Amino acid sequence: MIEKHLGISVLAILILNLSALGIAFSPLSFLLTAILPYVAFVVFIVGFIYRIVQWAKAPVPFRIPTTCGQQTSLPWIKNNPLESPSNVWGAIGRMAMEVFLFRSLFRNTDVAIMGKRPVYGSAKWLWFFGLLFHWSLLIIVLRHLRFFIEPIAPWINGLSAIDGFFEIGVPTLYLSDAAVLAGLTFLFLRRIVVPQLRYISLVTDYFALVLLLGIVTTGLMMRHFFPADLLQVKNLALGWVTFAPTVPKGVGTVIYIHLCFVFTLLAWFPFSKLMHMAGVFLSPTRNLANDSRMRRHLNPWNAPVKVHTYEEYEEEFREKMKLAGLPVEKE
Repeated sequence: MIEKHLGISVLAILILNLSALGIAFSPLSFLLTAILPYVAFVVFIVGFIYRIVQWAKAPVPFRIPTTCGQQTSLPWIKNNPLESPSNVWGAIGRMAMEVFLFRSLFRNTDVAIMGKRPVYGSAKWLWFFGLLFHWSLLIIVLRHLRFFIEPIAPWINGLSAIDGFFEIGVPTLYLSDAAVLAGLTFLFLRRIVVPQLRYISLVTDYFALVLLLGIVTTGLMMRHFFPADLLQVKNLALGWVTFAPTVPKGVGTVIYIHLCFVFTLLAWFPFSKLMHMAGVFLSPTRNLANDSRMRRHLNPWNAPVKVHTYEEYEEEFREKMKLAGLPVEKE
């Protein structure tokens, strides 16, 4: 099954690659540089909003946060305000730890059967490379803002200077470029090597990783092996922002492949598992305070029901209760 799912994903990437090359060497290059960017962006925005609205409309009548710490209860019992928050600020702090430090993934453990019993151990590699990939990708996206604004904001130049602090190679190899490639490689190999994960992996799981690897590798190729005219690239990006798109000259073919991958990711993003970027903020297991002992939560969607009181029940079945020898309040 892995060969089938992985093969379909690689085949899809190859089709995108060949399509980009075909457009690059044809008069249709205007399609990729002037029309598809807006189509992909509109699909991304509309799809993103649609998924958010659908999640926001889902009823969450009860408090169902997943916790791993002592809940607030009696005054002499010490509680854990972040692992089991009892108020809004605690929930915000817990969410911040989840978003920026991958709190739940850090607590992940590995399990193996030894001697007919489960043995649990540490599993921090997934947390480390997951954190490495996400933070590196964020830094790369922020660095790319230099192409979309003029003049370039000082903080972008500062971020680039820090990212290339060690000045490895010419042009400088950014630490985030190496880190994002290492993180993606680990996540990809993990899906292939780990049997349990390989068993539940679908085409979309492999496609996301292969597509991201394609974006990263083509970006590195343009920077270190097939340099593109950065002035033309910036004019292209500014043309998108000012709604005056142009066809760049002398930028090479790799950039067309890179753009094709990026636009595909942008359009596919809202309908994929990558939407966990926004879904984590709407997850009731993460964003709710664990205050079920402090206040009672009633389901606001409960339909009204006719209440049958004990007095009414006894009035209806009094004679049968007497015959059965059951005590009654009224003779």
